[in-house]
Amino acid sequence: MGTLLALMSALGYGLSDFWGGTASRRVGFARVALLGQLGGLAVTALAGLLVFPAGPHPADLGWGALSGVGTGIAMTFLFRGISRGAMSVVVPISAVGGAALPVLLGTALLGERPAASVWAGIAMAVPALWLVAGGATGAGPNARAAVGDGLIAGVGIAVQYLALARAAPASGIWPVTAGRAAAVVLVAAFAWTLASGSSDTAPGPGHRADLTAVFSGILAAAALVSYLFATRTEYLAVAVVLSSLYPIVPVVLGVTALRERLHSSQIIGLVAASAASIVIATS
Repeated sequence: MGTLLALMSALGYGLSDFWGGTASRRVGFARVALLGQLGGLAVTALAGLLVFPAGPHPADLGWGALSGVGTGIAMTFLFRGISRGAMSVVVPISAVGGAALPVLLGTALLGERPAASVWAGIAMAVPALWLVAGGATGAGPNARAAVGDGLIAGVGIAVQYLALARAAPASGIWPVTAGRAAAVVLVAAFAWTLASGSSDTAPGPGHRADLTAVFSGILAAAALVSYLFATRTEYLAVAVVLSSLYPIVPVVLGVTALRERLHSSQIIGLVAASAASIVIATS
């Protein structure tokens, strides 16, 4: 069940990044990140009241808030990177750091010992994600800056995954809600500082992109809830790596819907990532 939840998380994240990324090119990355976190906060708070009315332990809310700090960093820099670079490059780069760091720390600090077949899948998945991001090194200045944004987003994603996994099972989804609240504050601060003096402050073309941004945030929150429940029945390394396969979705949609070019290394990476998910899921 944990592997299925982690794969559902990957699907939700992938769709969220695609819709949020396309909206960031129309109304600005800071606005999209903020609207998305507000949408996620509203939905998770309502779901928490309806499904988990009992209040969680303050420590679990603290872990959730720390996870939200990672989310705020990840979403702001991810959408900024997408707004000035290829989605099929920026998103996979963010996933590499987001997957590798929790796996290493989960093994070193938490004493996790997945089966050998799981490690084989993980060893295949991480370089596969890097291959999906192939072709970025020869791009222009904006694309190189977008790669830097993707790397920063990857650190934020790692913090998000690691902190949320520390919340107790009895806390329900309240840690995710606490994370959305912290992310709203952080993204608002980023929006104030990063968007000042840039074209991101320009008014958007209409309400459709704003609604898309809110929807992307709701999808991301749902994906994070799926990941949270996955960590309660699976090793952290397994849940993180499977959830981190989300770049497959925006890469495929970027190629098919946005006409972005797919390099041969990316094709190899997509095939390897798919094989890795099957190996881990069947272990």
